[in-house]
Amino acid sequence: MLLIVYTFNYLDRQILGILAPAIKADLHLTDAEFGAVGGLAFAMLYSVLGVPLAYLADRTSRSWVITASLAVWSGFTALCGTAMGVGQLFLYRLGVGVGEAGGVAPSYALITDYFPLASRARALAIYSLGIPIGLAAGTLLGAYIAAEVEWRTAFYVVGLAGIVIAPIFRLIVRDVPRRAEPAAVPLATVFPLLASKPTFWLMAVAAGCSSLTGYGLALWTPSVLVRSFRFDLVTTGQFMGSLVLVGGTIGVFGGGWLADRLGPADRGWYARLPAIAWAVTAPTFAAGMLLVGSPALAWVLLLVPNALNILWLGPVITAVQHLVPAHMRATAAASFLLINNLIGLGVGPWLMGRLSDALTASQGADALRTAAILCLGFYLIAAVLMLLAVKPLRRDWAA
Repeated sequence: MLLIVYTFNYLDRQILGILAPAIKADLHLTDAEFGAVGGLAFAMLYSVLGVPLAYLADRTSRSWVITASLAVWSGFTALCGTAMGVGQLFLYRLGVGVGEAGGVAPSYALITDYFPLASRARALAIYSLGIPIGLAAGTLLGAYIAAEVEWRTAFYVVGLAGIVIAPIFRLIVRDVPRRAEPAAVPLATVFPLLASKPTFWLMAVAAGCSSLTGYGLALWTPSVLVRSFRFDLVTTGQFMGSLVLVGGTIGVFGGGWLADRLGPADRGWYARLPAIAWAVTAPTFAAGMLLVGSPALAWVLLLVPNALNILWLGPVITAVQHLVPAHMRATAAASFLLINNLIGLGVGPWLMGRLSDALTASQGADALRTAAILCLGFYLIAAVLMLLAVKPLRRDWAA
């Protein structure tokens, strides 16, 4: 059930990307404006509210917080279909961010309570399969619904489906009975504890740099395929959906499996694995993006970075959960996500769109593809920062 809810989390995000050409044409948006709607609008409250909602989940019921969050973000997703201008769409995406702020961190903490350390990275990786499944489902469903009906209907269908799932989730998912632990500590105590650990900052900023490019690519790659590959909407959905589903599933589960195999012997592997993956991601993504004359070969080449760019989820989430005692885990996860999402969601989609607008005069239809390739450099920055986290992670781990 947690996986299903997480799938809806990313389905609601990705559906905006595949519908970009239709929404931009209907509402008369520039790339920079659409990038702000797709990233900044969502990230503003999503990032900030995640911490107090996770703190509430640590003190009350994680299951109830996730249920309410699902209902709220699904309702606002449906409202996106009613938007008549950029202002309304921006506000509704703010609402989606408010809802989704309470979904992920409590889920991390709940899974960490359910599973022992020996299998924890795999468990978190299986939960994180919601990302590639949601991205693929959002791309495919959005493409088919928009092609057969219109883009507004896609928001209605996805939003109402999430509202239906919410009460079912609450009936099935129960919090794990918690062992006798210290009394809940004030929110102001948790973040200073994390902030005192270099590992937290290195991992959070590294993940943020990776997400900057990852979220930008998730929003804009469908438009790149339309502009540079001359794909129609359905072909774009099939290409993108199959790519993120196959590559993402392999990468997410592979990262969790490797972390469980290597991490117990040397905790430095929880940071080393993502660093290696990101170092390979940048050049392979660039190669795939440049092969506009051969879509089939581009799909094969893009499969590798689509696996490696999210391999970090299982290892890094596991490591962050172990920087604090058990009763602080949801709040710690939300603090990590705050930094990750402010950098990744807040900057990535807008920056890629802004670069595209700036390059249009010289690059024409290929401006967006060039902007995406330029942003791949953030993967290399992420790799360096994560390598620097290898040694302090061993010291900062809360056994």
